[in-house]
Amino acid sequence: MKKILFASLFLLAGTLMAQVQLTGVVKDSIGNPLELANVIAINKTSQTLESFGITNDQGKYKLSLKENTTYTIQISYVGMQTANEEVTTGTENLTKSFNLQNDNTLDEVQLVYEMPVTVKGDTLIYNADSFNTGTERKLEDVLKNLPGVEIDDDGQIQVEGKAVGKVMVEGKDFFDGDSKLATKNIPASAVDKVQVLKNYSEVGQLSGVTNNQDNIAINIKLKEGKTNFWFGDVTAGAGVADETGLYIVQPKLFYYSPKYSVNVIGDLNNIGEVAFTRRDYFNFSGGFRMPSRQSGTSINLGSNALGFLSMQNNRAKSIKTKFGAANFSYSPKQTLDLSGFAIFSNTKTEMQQNNSTIYTNSELGIPDEDTQSNTIQNSDLGMLKLSASYKPNTNNQLDYDVLGRLSKESQDQNYFSSVIGATDQLEESSPYSINQNLNYYYTLNENNIFSLEVQHLLQDEDPFYKAIIENADGSGDQDNYYNTATNLGFDLDQMNYNVAEDKRVKSNQLDAKVDYWNVLNQKSNINFTLGTIYSSQKFTSDLFQTLDDATVFNPTPVDNDGLVTNDIRYNFTDVYLGVHYTLKAGIFTLTPGFSAHSYNINNSQFGERYTNNFFKLLHAFDARIQLKKSEQIVLN
Repeated sequence: MKKILFASLFLLAGTLMAQVQLTGVVKDSIGNPLELANVIAINKTSQTLESFGITNDQGKYKLSLKENTTYTIQISYVGMQTANEEVTTGTENLTKSFNLQNDNTLDEVQLVYEMPVTVKGDTLIYNADSFNTGTERKLEDVLKNLPGVEIDDDGQIQVEGKAVGKVMVEGKDFFDGDSKLATKNIPASAVDKVQVLKNYSEVGQLSGVTNNQDNIAINIKLKEGKTNFWFGDVTAGAGVADETGLYIVQPKLFYYSPKYSVNVIGDLNNIGEVAFTRRDYFNFSGGFRMPSRQSGTSINLGSNALGFLSMQNNRAKSIKTKFGAANFSYSPKQTLDLSGFAIFSNTKTEMQQNNSTIYTNSELGIPDEDTQSNTIQNSDLGMLKLSASYKPNTNNQLDYDVLGRLSKESQDQNYFSSVIGATDQLEESSPYSINQNLNYYYTLNENNIFSLEVQHLLQDEDPFYKAIIENADGSGDQDNYYNTATNLGFDLDQMNYNVAEDKRVKSNQLDAKVDYWNVLNQKSNINFTLGTIYSSQKFTSDLFQTLDDATVFNPTPVDNDGLVTNDIRYNFTDVYLGVHYTLKAGIFTLTPGFSAHSYNINNSQFGERYTNNFFKLLHAFDARIQLKKSEQIVLN
């Protein structure tokens, strides 16, 4: 065994020692370092690409090569003549620097190897095959191979530390640009190029007057033969574990053409893989952004969603998932684009938890306790979005979106304690919301640009909670809940405390603004904004007890003036005017400004009305220092 281990270590050491490093710097003709230049090592004997690298912001590169091998080192950069030089390795590391010349010739150039990375303005283009190892299955596997690209545990993409806001395929939004659905479902075999679009703006008219430095999008270019053609894959499996049948079926189907595209994704399994979680559902914005997000006023309507625990695999007794999603885009003519998606997810989760607590110090007087908790969660989540974009010319753009959400959820928890008895809890909710968005952009001339953004939200939430708690022997004697039940005014002469609370929250919100930009020169502009936010909410609730004979009892609590109900109406209004000046000077981008706000807040409770009117002048200052292409300092 020792001999085998020694031999294995010797072979491993020999393999590691067989690698040498080739390092150096790539510069232009006047000595400036070139960032993102491609450096490729081609084995002269086999004529295969064995190593490649990309220069950093200082023009430095590093290649790992075999010992005692002759290579052709090829250095390429957009706008520069490609350099080729022969290098023979030995057993020591090598250093080799290169100076590239401007490419002013029109001679025919024969490209044998496609550059792994190409830079065109603000677009970074990765050739996927240059980085693939052959084991990639999904888009996320391809992206993980790319330098500067990372994917977190939630499937969100980051490029050079900045979050990617949109994912497209052949220039068309993939489920409204959601990165998780894209990375987890697009087949790796279909990916030809990955285009990273920096300073991305969805509205071309505003690209010169808005700050898009943190906006990054990714566009996936498909391989030849994947357009005008249906493609996809199906994953299926079955098995048995602990006499329980297990299954997984994941069909995926895609079609792309210049005129329309269709994407269909499905997932059915009982192995604990949740394709679309509740967290994904609530984080899925559908591309909606509040017009007032930079006004200085922030209003959050909150959420009355059930407090589900997120369980995965062995942390749950059972998880059954059904997921289906479809996405389409259609361009009936060049000036009109229609798109939409539908998503449905059903998840049933069963959980069980057993605990036993033993106190070794009997003098504490605390009894030992055994508990068992059984929970069943059911979640039905649905979304539907339709969008239209009309661009009759370069000076006009009209966008409209409508997003509907509908869900039905329940959580049933049965809890038993050897000390305090049994408790059953039921939570239910069936909320819905309709969100509409209307945007219009108009360019009068190169110095005068206008925009209108209007967003409306209608939301209805109805959380319900019920608890059935064991009441000693039903004789009214004191138990663990006696004081609380007495203060709330419950009927104590019942076998159980069967109490429930019914809530209703209705929200109606309008957010609108008009912007005007006056472009003073190539480096500065001034922006005037007039906007308003109107938000109205109605909140009602009722606490009641169901008696043993099934009749409903309305308690009268000792505190809170004997009230167990709520009837509240809340209204918030903000009318604001903002002025911002933007100046670009070298590596600095400065945006000072201010906004004047007139606020009106009023709410009524049980016939009493409270009003508050006030005025605020808010200052704003944003400074950006662009140290490098991938590094900046932001002060705001």
